[in-house]
Amino acid sequence: MQPTQRLRDAMSRVPVWESLDQAIRSHAATRPDDWAYIEPAGRLSWAAYDGYVTLIAAALVDAGIEPGERVALWIPDGVLVHAALSAALRAGVVAVGIGARSGEREVRHLLSRTEATTLLTVPSIGQVGTREVFDRVAADLPRLTRYLDLPGIVPAPVGEVRSAGDRDALAGAEQRIAGRRRPVDALSIINSTSGTTGLPKCVAHDERRWLMYHEYSVDCGDLSTEDVCLSVVPAPFGFGLWTAHFTPTLLGAPTVVLPRFDPRATLQLLQDERVTVFMAVSTQFVMMLGQPDFDDYDLSALRVMFTGGEAVPRHKAEEFERRTGAVILNMYGSNESGVLSYTTTDDPPERRHTTAGRLIPEVEVRLFDADRNEIDFGSGPGQPGLIGTVRSRGYYQDDEANRALYTEDGWMLMGDLVTIDAEGYLQVVGRTSDFIIRGGKNISAPAVEELVSEVPGVLRAAAVAVPDEVFGERVCVYVIPAGAPVTLDAVRRHLADQGVSKEWLPEYLVLVEELPVSEGGKLAKGALRADARRRRDDGELVLS
Repeated sequence: MQPTQRLRDAMSRVPVWESLDQAIRSHAATRPDDWAYIEPAGRLSWAAYDGYVTLIAAALVDAGIEPGERVALWIPDGVLVHAALSAALRAGVVAVGIGARSGEREVRHLLSRTEATTLLTVPSIGQVGTREVFDRVAADLPRLTRYLDLPGIVPAPVGEVRSAGDRDALAGAEQRIAGRRRPVDALSIINSTSGTTGLPKCVAHDERRWLMYHEYSVDCGDLSTEDVCLSVVPAPFGFGLWTAHFTPTLLGAPTVVLPRFDPRATLQLLQDERVTVFMAVSTQFVMMLGQPDFDDYDLSALRVMFTGGEAVPRHKAEEFERRTGAVILNMYGSNESGVLSYTTTDDPPERRHTTAGRLIPEVEVRLFDADRNEIDFGSGPGQPGLIGTVRSRGYYQDDEANRALYTEDGWMLMGDLVTIDAEGYLQVVGRTSDFIIRGGKNISAPAVEELVSEVPGVLRAAAVAVPDEVFGERVCVYVIPAGAPVTLDAVRRHLADQGVSKEWLPEYLVLVEELPVSEGGKLAKGALRADARRRRDDGELVLS
């Protein structure tokens, strides 16, 4: 399908590249001293970043890694993980992204599932020695034979780095990697779902899908080469890949990153670097709003914030826009599917705050009922499915998971229930699996969370099911209070005053200082469910 005139107009404002590598090399040649990546410890110019990528790529080739081999990257978020991801493309190997907070069980699973031959990492992540983990895991995985120390190849940037080594070393490295880059439609990255229970699934990507995703991002946020981007979403995951790795680099815009999300450090960088485009999941920006000194930071340069990955609380989105002047945008999709719809800077606030935007004309979308029969738009909630080049290649070597992901005729399914109106606006109304079933009635946990988040004194809320012998499940809400403690009676009265059905009223309330999040920055519902069951078993949850 040909791109719409709107998309053609959007892309006419920015450079167009055949690959990420082509963009990096061009920026290094034409704008060598402009900043590519910035983190609290230091920053890299485009020339230095290009040099880092070449040296890492040459080290992979020198280690005897063949084109198409899987190289696992277990690297804390920051400049170096992006250099390593780009080096994998330049060396023609498949990067396996492992989240920095992954435990040994998850690391073992990802290395085994992807048949990785090499682990590229740093000596320690937090208190964990990566060499010791490698030795234990490699003993059971005969394909895993190489441990590569990233700091031994390139140093972590400190201060302002404008050179990545002498010319002779770089010239020799370039010769060794010549001809290694693979086509943009070849398998290039395997990352994982940022799940919170069980072991993650491995999602296979080619570079082409991210080039297409980038085009929609430009249209969505009216992006340009003059922007300064800051992403606090971990790089190996889908949201982090496009916000911190692909789109800013394709634009030629500097990218600000942190080793780990911290609300106050993020606010400081937004101010100091005059960031214009901010990317964060809902949990992160809500945590920032909760900082007592939020309004002391100068965020006047901020134009837009991309958010998503989970339900966006409307009143918090409105508050963020009111206090910053920025426009909140949402691209609806997933690591697996890519993007189906998005809001734009032209959409009125009501549409931006209550929907996930209009369907993308170039992406074919259908709605399915619980039996996977196609239903008409406007006929009620359904599970969306799509076909198109923007989606991933599905789950890597996982036939069972792919049977659940695809319909029999090849439509890739999302895990949400949505409505699509006559104008093509998509609204998420629930999750296919995020329901609390009380007395046979399905209660949408995201809907309860939205309602409770509007209660005065509530900063953030999460709703989960607590098993119950009588009703099957009851509604439990976890709340971060904004100051004075919140009571269950106050929550129930507020919801009842709004005309909420009695079955939806929370029956348990747990006050917490923070909510658990997954590696991808999303709310960790699995951890909350387990905590709620424990509290019930220990007698901490008592019906009033």
